[in-house]
Amino acid sequence: MVRRRLKIAYLSDFSALDRNLYSGGNARIHDALQAHAGEVTILPTDWGAAEPVRRAILSLPDALSLRLRWRAQIALSQLVARRVEAALRQDHYDVLFGAYAFQSLLGLRLPYPMTVAYTSDATHSIYRDSEIGQAHPGLIPGGRLLDDWVERAEAEVFRRADLLLWPSQWLMDAGALRYGLPEGKARLVPWGANIAPPPPPAPRQISRSGTLHLLVVGRNWWAKGGPVAQEVMCLLRARGIDARLTVIGCVPPPEAQGPHMEVHPQLDKAVPEQAALFEQLYARAHFTVMPSFESYGFAFCEASAHGVPSLCLRIGGVPVRDGINGFALPPGSGAEDFAACVLACLDAPARYAALSRRSREEYESHLNWDAWGQSVGSLLQEQVAQRGRASEPCASTDMPCQAAPAG
Repeated sequence: MVRRRLKIAYLSDFSALDRNLYSGGNARIHDALQAHAGEVTILPTDWGAAEPVRRAILSLPDALSLRLRWRAQIALSQLVARRVEAALRQDHYDVLFGAYAFQSLLGLRLPYPMTVAYTSDATHSIYRDSEIGQAHPGLIPGGRLLDDWVERAEAEVFRRADLLLWPSQWLMDAGALRYGLPEGKARLVPWGANIAPPPPPAPRQISRSGTLHLLVVGRNWWAKGGPVAQEVMCLLRARGIDARLTVIGCVPPPEAQGPHMEVHPQLDKAVPEQAALFEQLYARAHFTVMPSFESYGFAFCEASAHGVPSLCLRIGGVPVRDGINGFALPPGSGAEDFAACVLACLDAPARYAALSRRSREEYESHLNWDAWGQSVGSLLQEQVAQRGRASEPCASTDMPCQAAPAG
């Protein structure tokens, strides 16, 4: 049976047309919905009558603006919601889809029944109390005094949504425990790599006598675990391995650089020559080594796309499964532990070859945006059909977000 394409209103705090924000995730989510779920209309991101406040906050330094903006949007949610409601009245949508910014859904009084879905790689409350949040202390004085207020706002939005589409088991488990969500509301749908699908990688040779290429990809050398990756390289070299470290996207401090490190501060994949170099660097890499503290990590998906196993910490929702597309070591693991993983593969080339193949297979089956879009499209169709079968009139348009859960 041919499914009709849904009419989807897309809501975030920044336009999905900006492919640089949220590491490209906002744009990829929008594009996947457009490709696999329906016709997507991007809703306005301004705050209506409170727009001068938003603009003033955006003029602040990024570190402060990032933390103040969404808290201010919660405080002004009644004003901001009126702007969104007016946009929804301009058409009749099947789905209101929120991405990243839960606060954009707060206080909404839907003008007519529709399915409400939301996705993000973390929530503030879960992030704050996790090992990730402990590693990244807040910068706003007194910000912790607002934590209960923020968590109540999160719970209100999540309980009234029809679908919560979490990309990691970590967020699935933590969300169910923290917000008391009913079974079936939250679904696990991994996010994908923010790159065009690369061709299947050629087999890589790995041995103690050959050159071993390690890779770090990210905008922040420290946040991505660059110092540990450098130490891993040094440990391997001390054991007689010709280990080299390639860094893409950031510049390590001068004291960290050396003859066995290659640095590419920025590679613009929209420039053919730089895109080709990006592909070449991945094609020669044997491992990404990124013991970072983050809630997901698109770089791990991209490594899998190139058949490169990842070595990371089992912290947050990293999309790395042990023995499938790399190894996620327990928190507290250090350079010696990561070096031991590499040495074990050097001594078992067939094991490494199988790990590389499985990494690519993990990308093809799970860690790509087409897979995400197809899964989410089916879930949205199911929810919209369920709502239609129920044929329940909207009891009140004065309730925020979704007054009556789907079904």
